[in-house]
Amino acid sequence: MLHAVIMAGGSGTRFWPQSRRQLPKQFLRMIGDETLIQQSAGRCQPAISQEQVWIVTGAAHAVETARQLPSVPSRQILVEPCGRNTAPCIGLSAIQMLAQDPDAVMLVMPADHVIKPTFQFQQAVAQAVSVIADEPSSMVLFGVEPDYPSTGFGYIQRGERVPTLSCPMYRVKSFHEKPNLLTASRFMATSEYYWNCGIFVWRAQTILDALQEFSPEIFEILNRLKPVIGTDQWQTVFEAEFPKMPSISIDYAVLEKAAGRVCVLEAPFDWDDVGSWQALTRLFSSDRDGNTVDGLCCAVDTSGCVVRSSGDHLIATVDVKDLIIVHTPSATLVADRRDEGSLKKLIVELEKRGLDGYL
Repeated sequence: MLHAVIMAGGSGTRFWPQSRRQLPKQFLRMIGDETLIQQSAGRCQPAISQEQVWIVTGAAHAVETARQLPSVPSRQILVEPCGRNTAPCIGLSAIQMLAQDPDAVMLVMPADHVIKPTFQFQQAVAQAVSVIADEPSSMVLFGVEPDYPSTGFGYIQRGERVPTLSCPMYRVKSFHEKPNLLTASRFMATSEYYWNCGIFVWRAQTILDALQEFSPEIFEILNRLKPVIGTDQWQTVFEAEFPKMPSISIDYAVLEKAAGRVCVLEAPFDWDDVGSWQALTRLFSSDRDGNTVDGLCCAVDTSGCVVRSSGDHLIATVDVKDLIIVHTPSATLVADRRDEGSLKKLIVELEKRGLDGYL
């Protein structure tokens, strides 16, 4: 049976002041009427029922996760005692679902991406599942064809095409971390590279076997957790053992070491990781002056700005350009759109000044 694992960790500081420690990006409405985590769960249906959806999150976000996803069974909201990156997160999900379904197939995806249209995403997942049915030991990744030389994403280099499939599916030749601009431009020029969007399909047992082979320290701890699943001892053992796992991504822990068994499926859907306020320029249309506005705004002699307001609060601008302006009831951000890195400096400065209550 096909299950979905939605990874809902992260602090979302790049979306301050709307994103806060208690309310990171996945709980925000970016486009449409639903939040990102609600959209992530919804795009799995009807192929995956809510009873087969698993959410992995942290203790600070468990209550809000359950509030926003009331149809997901509470036992399937897995609350990590501490963040340990994607490899332990995925391993934890695998042992939990195998306890219920020995033939479980996992669709793994982040909670905070924008993907559309839904039907094309579902078709792609169905194609990946068909590959797993034919080659049970395979691990399938989704690769997004780059439309600009991004330095913010990892890249997947494709190898030979899988001949038995009608969809564009390739063996993975290599993985590459976030490149510099020159390397990213070279990747684009060859047409052999995809953005790694962090969406995977594999059998739960396959990924556990791969962890045993390539990351035995994670596998050993998962093996100690398996006997207490569903028992009164679970929480005590889980809280003691899980923090002992190394903090490592599934890419480093398994995929880069098992490239010969990994396939990349060219994503037929539009994808955006919504990594910063600049993403609004891709999600919303801009006016004739290049302003991207979400909310109530009156702009005069204003160009190239990203403006987001909440409720009935009016943002008025005069004779400014290339700014990010975000209003919330308790804090307002005004920043140079061309310097996204400055937001990290601001977060550090707020902490230094004892203004943690606004984070």
